[in-house]
Amino acid sequence: MQSNHTEKMSSLGLSAWYGEKQALVNVSISMKANSVTAIIGPSGCGKSTYIRCLNRMHELVPKATVTGQVLLDKEDIYGPGVDPVMIRRRVGMVFQKPNPFPTMSIYDNVAAGLKLTGMRRGKSLDDIVKSSLEQAGLWDEVKYDLKKPGTSVSGGQQQRLCIARAIALQPEVILMDEPCSALDPVATAKIEGLMASLKEKYTVVVVTHNMQQASRVADFTAFLYLGKLIEYDETTKIFENPKEDLTERYITGKFG
Repeated sequence: MQSNHTEKMSSLGLSAWYGEKQALVNVSISMKANSVTAIIGPSGCGKSTYIRCLNRMHELVPKATVTGQVLLDKEDIYGPGVDPVMIRRRVGMVFQKPNPFPTMSIYDNVAAGLKLTGMRRGKSLDDIVKSSLEQAGLWDEVKYDLKKPGTSVSGGQQQRLCIARAIALQPEVILMDEPCSALDPVATAKIEGLMASLKEKYTVVVVTHNMQQASRVADFTAFLYLGKLIEYDETTKIFENPKEDLTERYITGKFG
């Protein structure tokens, strides 16, 4: 089904710690370009830690450490001399709770990252803001309200605003950490539809505790348990014909 996808990002023997506590154990996953990869598993299994290692956010936690490699276009993002700020531009992140900047307008929320990199307000900035809001499926809902605070819209719209903010930096990979867990079913359906359209331009990696969501949106699924990768395959195989007994027990609701 997806065999023609090239690899965009991969982890090789990735392990991660918070102080003495190990959160990931030797995880190797290959994420294909222009696809959605879901990371599933019970709470506390290392899902969020895993994706935070993919854009070097894990190291922002005091006493957090990482070993192994994360390759982006076959280059190790933890290699010597690699600037983590540049990595975070190339690998965007959308968090569990929508977090628009409360003191900024809708427009300035989308433009925030670009302004940090020195882009000044003007036609090109306007174009990027509009294009980012369009890609996030939000433009038609907010185009007359761009000066209103980012927090003035609904929770689902705030989450799409955060997606637009990530898109504005034109990343290559978009990480989403349980992006729908704080949203109602209607808003969730919009974000799921958005993931399907985003993969045309980006590589998407989504952490979700919602198995139905993974089966709906993901091309590939990785099942983590207690910090270890139990199984990784095309989503249809994971859900219809898992190789590991533990995977089958998890997706049929025997535990988790």
